[in-house]
Amino acid sequence: MARRIEGSTPKADGYRMPAEFEEQECIWILWPWRNDNYRLGAKPAQAAYVDVARAISEFEMVNMLVPPIQYENALARIAPINNGNINIIEMTNDDAWIRDTGPTFLVNDRGGIRAVDWGFNAYGGLVDGLYFPWHEDELIARKVCEIANVDTYKPKNTAVEEKDFILEGGSIHVDGEGTCIVTEMCLLHESRNPEMSKEQIEEKLKEYLNVEKVLWVKDGIDPYETNGHIDDVACFVRPGEVMCIYTDDEKHPFYKEAQAAYHFLSEQTDAKGRKLKVHKLCVTKEPCYLKDADTIDFSEGAIPRVEGEISIASYLNYLIVNGAVILPQYGDENDALAMEQVQTAFPERKVVGVYTPEIAYGGGNIHCITQQQPKAK
Repeated sequence: MARRIEGSTPKADGYRMPAEFEEQECIWILWPWRNDNYRLGAKPAQAAYVDVARAISEFEMVNMLVPPIQYENALARIAPINNGNINIIEMTNDDAWIRDTGPTFLVNDRGGIRAVDWGFNAYGGLVDGLYFPWHEDELIARKVCEIANVDTYKPKNTAVEEKDFILEGGSIHVDGEGTCIVTEMCLLHESRNPEMSKEQIEEKLKEYLNVEKVLWVKDGIDPYETNGHIDDVACFVRPGEVMCIYTDDEKHPFYKEAQAAYHFLSEQTDAKGRKLKVHKLCVTKEPCYLKDADTIDFSEGAIPRVEGEISIASYLNYLIVNGAVILPQYGDENDALAMEQVQTAFPERKVVGVYTPEIAYGGGNIHCITQQQPKAK
């Protein structure tokens, strides 16, 4: 049985969050089912999730977590493509973004593995949250760690001890060597940890990720749902190198944020004192807008989807796995360019494109729906 670690922190115990490009044990995914968030009863989204799982399973194990009412449906949809590397495990959930609700795994230099179980409030709680209730999603990290037999830390709000420290996994990226990238837009948002100062939040990241330096990009490109997660904007390619979205098109809705992030990161050094090399990654030529919103059900517990609302279709929301990068494709003119740019940045990995607009319509993409468990060494 996994235990909750009290009275210590990962930094004090010699644990760190490894970079995504380090060796992995498996990938965890939550099954989508919300007909008030996805089109056509979530069936197109489920097909996209299956395609993502299939792509990942060519390189490592996938654990698909499925609520009881969807269990037989998931079995039927996955069976035709299962190469033996996809496990289907029953688990209740409120939504399907395990990057944000799942554990942040940690490793040490002696083969140990632990995790951080962050507080979660559905992207803003009663101030700015996207759905209610979110109790099942609050339990996802703990349940995953019970299955994996991994002990967990539960960080608290520095200013209000009885409150959990709220953080989503999509709001952090690390290089595994002491550097973390976040956005001010998300981590300083009034709906996360409003009682804490920027300095207190940075100190919490340093203690629980075991990093030495936090780079604060000002804005993300999704101010309304995730409040600007970093995983749509920038991530580490390897130590000393990051990839960042970029466009010269002043009319593109992401132009201002992409330009600012690129120029900010180009001027930064990491925790080791290295000046960052920044790889450019294009945005879609045409913005992605939600179609057929009338096929999405209404419920009082969720923010309604609106016809023509912009979807955050970012190529940067890819997943690095053992030997590959799983890259979103949107049927856009820049799909091939994105494949080329990512392949150039990752010459040692195979770049696999997966068509995922249906996931974007729901509020995220490949990185958002996955959570890597590192290989303990």
